[in-house]
Amino acid sequence: MGSVIGHPVSQRAPAISAEDVSKRYGEVRAVAGLDFQVEPGQAVGLLGPNGAGKSTTLDMLLGLIRPDSGQVRLFGLRPSEAIREGRVGAMLQSGGLMPEVKVRDLIRLVHRLARRPLPIPEIMRQADIEDIGGHRVDRLSGGQRQRIRFALAIVEDPELIVLDEPTAGMDVAARNRFWENMRAQTRAGRTLLFATHYMEEADSAADRILVLHQGRLLADSTPAAMKARTGLRRLTFTSSTAALDGLRRLPGVVEAQLRHDSVELHSSDSDATVEALIHGELRPRDLEITGLGLEQAYLSLTAEAAAEPRAPRTDFDRTHSDRANSDKEEVR
Repeated sequence: MGSVIGHPVSQRAPAISAEDVSKRYGEVRAVAGLDFQVEPGQAVGLLGPNGAGKSTTLDMLLGLIRPDSGQVRLFGLRPSEAIREGRVGAMLQSGGLMPEVKVRDLIRLVHRLARRPLPIPEIMRQADIEDIGGHRVDRLSGGQRQRIRFALAIVEDPELIVLDEPTAGMDVAARNRFWENMRAQTRAGRTLLFATHYMEEADSAADRILVLHQGRLLADSTPAAMKARTGLRRLTFTSSTAALDGLRRLPGVVEAQLRHDSVELHSSDSDATVEALIHGELRPRDLEITGLGLEQAYLSLTAEAAAEPRAPRTDFDRTHSDRANSDKEEVR
């Protein structure tokens, strides 16, 4: 990992600051009252179901669209200013690559346009594309094209790297190498914000998790604390006499699954559940009790939020509805 060239990592302002940021598209509330800060050197995973507001959030952080209200700052600057200074790099899902160009030539082209670029060999090493430098872009696999996009994002050795589903299309080995590189980036003081649907990536790579749901920040926590805060435990065992209705009536059980004679329960009171199992007629065998993983904790949080009634529209929402539509057309 090379050193930062031309712009030392700033420690005076948060890498990301979002203050009461909201955005609507007509009747759709994409983001509502988003408020968080990210300090330099953190790796932050952005999670949420489709339509939760992740892409809109990233677009506002990168200055691609304007919020209806609130303020976004990167290192204390407007997003456009931070990007012009080369302090921010982005790897988004959308956006094509020049098709009939060789990889090395594409990197050279972007390198010439940058103000303070890393050396080309360093860019290619960090992006793990040294072995495909002579290949045409349109003949690469989806995972290889993702690595090209990452190379373009780090040309100016940015302090903040924003990644949207960065490992989509990568095989397991490439994904492992990619996240090893990302950990090296944060050890060197870079800040990462990445959106992903791979829970194992968020669990292993993120210092902090932000969960969006219906445009609102549902959780802001470490992976470990997020798994613990649900208060649920997983119980697995085998039983030849188990029935789904009976399992669901056990004390503490909030979810039950039965596949042949294999049982999995999620319980808010594992002691009460185990006591009922032992004194009941199920005769459980091979009983194991574990904490829920990040995926289960995430699903539990979002399921609870989905069950809550949506907040009514506010006067602010109605006032800014037309403005959101015109803003969206302008961006297009």
